[in-house]
Amino acid sequence: MTLINVKSLGVTLGAPLFANLDLTVAAGDRIGLVAANGRGKSTLLRCLAGTAEATTGDITWSRGLRVGHVEQDVPEAFAEVPFRDLVLQALPEEEREYEAWRVDVTLDMLDVPEALRDMPVARLSGGWQRLAMLARVWVTEPDVLLMDEPTNHLDLARIGGLQNWLGGLTRDFPVVVASHDRAFLDAVTNRTLFLRAERSEVFSLPYSRARAALDEADAAEGRRYENEVKQAQQLRRQAAKLKNIGINSGSDLLVVKTRQLTERAERIEAAARPAHFERSAGAIRLGNSGTHAKALVTIGEGEISAPDGLRLFTTRTLWISPGDRVVVLGRNGVGKTRLVSLVHAAIQGDGAEGGIRAAASVALGYSDQSLSQLNGDATPLETVCNRFDVGDQAARKLLAGAGVSIDMQSRRIGALSGGQRARLAMLNLRLSKPNFYLLDEPTNHLDIEGQETLEEELKTHEAGCLLVSHDRSFIRSVGNRFWLIEDRRLREVDDPEEFLRAALAAED
Repeated sequence: MTLINVKSLGVTLGAPLFANLDLTVAAGDRIGLVAANGRGKSTLLRCLAGTAEATTGDITWSRGLRVGHVEQDVPEAFAEVPFRDLVLQALPEEEREYEAWRVDVTLDMLDVPEALRDMPVARLSGGWQRLAMLARVWVTEPDVLLMDEPTNHLDLARIGGLQNWLGGLTRDFPVVVASHDRAFLDAVTNRTLFLRAERSEVFSLPYSRARAALDEADAAEGRRYENEVKQAQQLRRQAAKLKNIGINSGSDLLVVKTRQLTERAERIEAAARPAHFERSAGAIRLGNSGTHAKALVTIGEGEISAPDGLRLFTTRTLWISPGDRVVVLGRNGVGKTRLVSLVHAAIQGDGAEGGIRAAASVALGYSDQSLSQLNGDATPLETVCNRFDVGDQAARKLLAGAGVSIDMQSRRIGALSGGQRARLAMLNLRLSKPNFYLLDEPTNHLDIEGQETLEEELKTHEAGCLLVSHDRSFIRSVGNRFWLIEDRRLREVDDPEEFLRAALAAED
């Protein structure tokens, strides 16, 4: 049964985001929506929710359909509203008194601790803010659920919980989810829409299998186009030869044949469709300035404590050498971020707590999950020009190549999209000329293209790395060593799989 029918839909905002999109959302569909940053995923979800209008085409909804739209960001108006009240306010005012029990049922379903239920939304972690927006929608009992980047800021346990929750919905309940989390898409979807400016593609497959099918279809389209172009060129060469013979011989028949061959070539050229070319959201390029040091960072035997003195975990002697890409694994709160901050301090020469030492030749490239190394009040142009020895014109060219357009280069960094800020942070890493990367959740806000490029850059340049991530695909692709913080101790493990399985299944 079709619940939403999309016909020839297109949206143009300056440039086309997508066009001629045909899509049906039916009972039982779990559709993954995939596109690069800024290419229309959120816009399409708003169109499906009925809160935005398309430039062309039509959307029809089945009679009485209730569409629940979980947006990516929390509106500023909700900042000081307590968690429970935010969910309660989603109910019609006349129902709130006698239907308030539904709020607690929803919060229980999402395992929201009592201590958080009366806390203002602004004081919640990014992950809990995401779940607050989901609870606010779910309490209204929608017939279709639209979710925009639901795993951003969630730890593995919460991602696993969300996967299980979606899997526990009735089989015919439809969901459309826009996400850059490849493993999550594989776990929760059965169809995939690749949203493109000209020809969007839909496959009745989860992400990884759909991506393979898309690559195969694009390759076939490319070969078909090349063959058609060659055929048209051959016809034009034949026509040119016949034209010369016809002119010399005065043959009207050859003149007619020449015209027929030319017209046939023109028809083939007009019908030929070039292979899809995905416009990059901005290049990510890293590097490795190199070092002769055998150990870039060394962690001695000792004890790591929180800033307030609370003991977090003990350490044994470990080191990171050039080419080591060490992923730190552990549940939330065990001390991963504290370890990153202490390594950062040791490299900066601000102390060596926990026996952490850095080689004198270490050149640091650092980025944290909130991108706090970027000054939100500065502009991208100021950031590049002031921090690095780069002139105005060179800085503008570098920024444009990284996906920060000319009109955005003089705006506050705080006004940029998450994807633009992430790519600006990657540009800063490159210009820092590091030989050691210290990265805390570097894939936050990066689209799949950006994630894959970052993975390849880190592997290709073989700089030393210490990484923290909840992105399973990124962990598996990049890591060649794994440190696990568990039972209040830091130790090395052979691979991440046992931890990932346990973390996804964990109940807080």
